[in-house]
Amino acid sequence: MAAYILRRILLMIPTLFGIMAISFAVIQFAPGGPVEQVIAKLTGQGGDSTDRISGGGGADLSGGQMLDAGGDVSSKYRGAQGLDPEFIKRLEKQFGFDKPPLERFGQMLWNYLRFDFGESYFRKISVLDLIIEKMPVSISLGLWITLLSYAISIPLGIRKAVKDGSAFDIWTSAVVIVGYAIPGFLFAILLMVLFAGGSFFDWFPLAHLVSDNWHELSWPERILDYFWHLTLPLTAMVLSAFATTTLLTKNSFLDEIRKQYVVTARAKGLSERRVLYGHVFRNAMLIVIAGFPGAFISAFFTGSLLIENIFSLDGLGLLGYKSVLDRDYPVVFANLYIFSLIGLLVGLLSDLIYTWIDPRIDFERREV
Repeated sequence: MAAYILRRILLMIPTLFGIMAISFAVIQFAPGGPVEQVIAKLTGQGGDSTDRISGGGGADLSGGQMLDAGGDVSSKYRGAQGLDPEFIKRLEKQFGFDKPPLERFGQMLWNYLRFDFGESYFRKISVLDLIIEKMPVSISLGLWITLLSYAISIPLGIRKAVKDGSAFDIWTSAVVIVGYAIPGFLFAILLMVLFAGGSFFDWFPLAHLVSDNWHELSWPERILDYFWHLTLPLTAMVLSAFATTTLLTKNSFLDEIRKQYVVTARAKGLSERRVLYGHVFRNAMLIVIAGFPGAFISAFFTGSLLIENIFSLDGLGLLGYKSVLDRDYPVVFANLYIFSLIGLLVGLLSDLIYTWIDPRIDFERREV
């Protein structure tokens, strides 16, 4: 097993390199980079994204930069006519675009190997500190939605398998399918209108992870306040999160229940509970565990983007989205690198859990 783990870890290196290389290449052809963002701000052409640019982390936007159009440098950027070419060169140097792409890519990889993600282009903060600052919201949403979805779907899927074809199985399937069909963001808006002071009740808060006076509360009150803020976002996300796992659990259990070893166990006089949880459970849960990494990564990093927007929760999903709009490349690439690395590590962890649940599985003898 040690050799298999080592091979998997070594394979993460070219995988990460490929992800970063492709993303970096795509960015080179994307219009509206950080230099264009500053130019748009100067010339009054910027929209919402450029309005968020602050002089502290970016360029010096002081006067004296407007000159007659001219120079090859200014002609490279849309809207740069009339700006001093020397000012454009200073912008390129400040953002690192004065170096060839291969040199910039190599320097980025070297820094990322040391977990040095640099500083945000448009904020007075390092990228790592910025990610850590937004992490509590994403951890809260991702962790609780994963735990809730599995806590609901696994028992429900087992019960549906045992009661296959019954009235309970039929009506729960209808609920699960309808819940899965309703978009999470649409259900979130409905919850907001109904219970967050929209048009009916004002029972739950609409913004932030905790109240402003959270530090003044006692520990029991802090816990209650924390879950009070999470109630609506988690309800909106969990509606569709457990549907796939529920049906997967049911079908996996049905497949195992029909096998000969289950018939033999029942013939020996074992109770139905002993058969289900002593024999069937371990084999049936393998396919469910296989989907855990994808479900975890989706809930943790991507699934909460719209929910964070709707409920004004400033987490990693919202940070990544705004960074793409602002062309804040250090934040974009740092998010991509960290998320990809965690995804690869969670995939390895899933394989290790495989072998723990079923020792018959031996990845050591397989080709990676």
